[in-house]
Order: sequence, then structure tokens, then C-alpha cells
Amino acid sequence: MILSFYKYQGTGNDFVLVDNRQDIFPKNDTKLVHHLCERKFGVGADGLILLENDADCDFKMVYYNSDGNESTMCGNGGRCIVAFANFLGVIQQETTFVAIDGKHYATLEDDIVHLQMQDVTMIEDHENHVFLDTGSPHHVTFKEGIEQFDIKKEGATIRYGAPYFEEGSNVNFVKKISDTEFRVRTYERGVEDETLSCGTGVTAVALAMHHLKETTANEVLLQVEGGTLKVSYEYDSNAYKNIFLKGKATQVFKGEISC
Repeated sequence: MILSFYKYQGTGNDFVLVDNRQDIFPKNDTKLVHHLCERKFGVGADGLILLENDADCDFKMVYYNSDGNESTMCGNGGRCIVAFANFLGVIQQETTFVAIDGKHYATLEDDIVHLQMQDVTMIEDHENHVFLDTGSPHHVTFKEGIEQFDIKKEGATIRYGAPYFEEGSNVNFVKKISDTEFRVRTYERGVEDETLSCGTGVTAVALAMHHLKETTANEVLLQVEGGTLKVSYEYDSNAYKNIFLKGKATQVFKGEISC
């Protein structure tokens, strides 16, 4: 099979995107997904995303980690598939689509995608970190010397350790820059390494910083390895609502590969 694909990136978090509205992709072939995401032998990406038809929304997003397994929500992937749907003519400047964690609303302004994330009603406080789910599970902790430390080693230790074990959690290390700006590095499960950016991760960090009273703002700037993202939110009655992840989503190239 010759597979046509598009490569997209959002602040360095990169994805292989496939128009699967004709149901051409072998969705249960985890080895194929892993092969396509391999950087030495395939296209190279942090994940693979299928755009599919949906009866109730503009389209459906199906997301796979680079290990080949279907995974939980990916924020940057969500922004990229919105840009992809616009490129294909499936949507114009706004959309509602469905992902594994439910429906999402999004708008496009030039090359900036504003993606609404799911409401968050629970943040767990622990001695040295907080834990919350923003479509994917996230461990958030402050880290001194964030620029120099071995994130793959330390992130893996937390990701596989108690209480997460094999199911795992994404791990975010944070440095406060100001009341409205934070530096973030993220170890992603499924990729099993640092990624240049994690959309659900920076969303988790923004909410965690407000929860911990490290910020009083309702919009914060997050510095990641691949650029900057913004997260805005409203806090009401112990719940975070109207959460939006904002940033560029860019098409890198189109290609074909023999599968």
C-alpha cells in the first residue's frame, strides 16, 4: 500500500496526519504506526493522527503515540488536526470535533489555533507535586536547574514509579518566570522521552500554577522547548472551565510512503 500523509508540527510536537475519511488505514496495525513514527526508518513523529468522518461533529480525531498504541487526548495534535481539517476544506474558521475524551470546540485565527480543552474538576495535592487529568494524566512538579537536568532519566523514574507504574503518567517539570509566565519541560509516556512541547501538559501546568496560587492570571504563557503556548481558563466553584490551548499549528510537508 502506498500511503499519502502530511507532516504537521505544533511548537515542535510533530505528527503524521492521514485523511482516513475513506477508511483506508489499517487501524489495528500497531507495528505500522510505530514504523511510520520512527525517525530513522519511517517518517518520524511523536504520534500519528487519523482524521475520520463523524455523524455528529465535523470530524473525528484518532490519536496514536509513537509506540503504536492508541492513546489519550493530545492537545498539540488536536491543534494540528484542526489546521489539517481546514487545509482539506472540511472546516472553515471554527469547528466542533470529537476525540477520545469527548467533543472539542476550536477556532482558527491566521495560523493560530484556539483549542478548547475539557473542564477540570479535580486536582490532587501531594507533598512535592500535583496530579490532574487534562485529557491525559499529568504529574506537575517544580524543578531547580530545569535547563540542564536529564529529563529522560528523571521523567522515566516518575512515569514508571508509584503510584503510576505501567499505566504511567506524563511528567511536567516547571520553573516560574513571573506571575504570568512559566518554563516547562515534559516527559511523555508512549514517546518515552522528552518532547519539544506537550499541549495537555502545558494546560495541566497552567491550571496547577493557578491552583497552587503561583499565578493570579486567567491566561498564562508557557515556554517550551519548541516555542511558546498560551493557556486561558476560568475558575468557578472549584472547577476550571472554558480552558483554551492557543498556539501555531504548521504543515511541514506532504509525502507518500510504502507500507
